[in-house]
Amino acid sequence: MFKDEKVSPVATQLTWSHYSELLSIKDNNKLMYYINIAINNNLSKRELRKRIKFNEYERLPIETKNKLMFEDKVEAKDLVPNPILIRNKNNIEIVTEKVLQKLILEDIESFMKELGNLFSFIGGEYKIKIGDRNHYIDLLLFNIKYNCYVVVELKVTEFKVEYISQVQKYMNYIDKNIREVSNNNTIGILICKRENKFVIEYCSDERIAVREYELV
Repeated sequence: MFKDEKVSPVATQLTWSHYSELLSIKDNNKLMYYINIAINNNLSKRELRKRIKFNEYERLPIETKNKLMFEDKVEAKDLVPNPILIRNKNNIEIVTEKVLQKLILEDIESFMKELGNLFSFIGGEYKIKIGDRNHYIDLLLFNIKYNCYVVVELKVTEFKVEYISQVQKYMNYIDKNIREVSNNNTIGILICKRENKFVIEYCSDERIAVREYELV
């Protein structure tokens, strides 16, 4: 299993407990992904098992898998899975963005791990003022690894074109008023009930990751 020249040196950094979780994986690209996240994030056997169970690799966009396969540069938004799994322990019916936000904030640590590597929480309903009006960013995060602010906007409906412009407005505000010179440009994550790939294709912004959510 570890005869591949890329896999073998890295695999020696894992314990047998990790091997026991990886033995069933036959695809080398998938195997390398889980080996790398186990090492880079110092995952325990239980944490690795959980990520495999919830098909983290399978939920990555095809473009991201290709970048990983050919060892191209990967950005923070590339590692955001689709769909994003949000815990709903009490089976609450989601009818508004406020309710969805409440579920996320109840277990914000798990949500940030779901998004990828090394996120930190800045605030929910983060208030900004544009002109004479107050606006509220659903979630404002910071990615330590990629040194950038992350605007997260939540929607409980199918993707609409105007959602992109809303996230762009918030990102531009953060870049102009909060981002330090040493920080990279702000990115956005738009989470909605259903994406519309045909619409997204013609109104996408490479700084913004559009993802569906799924309650678990």
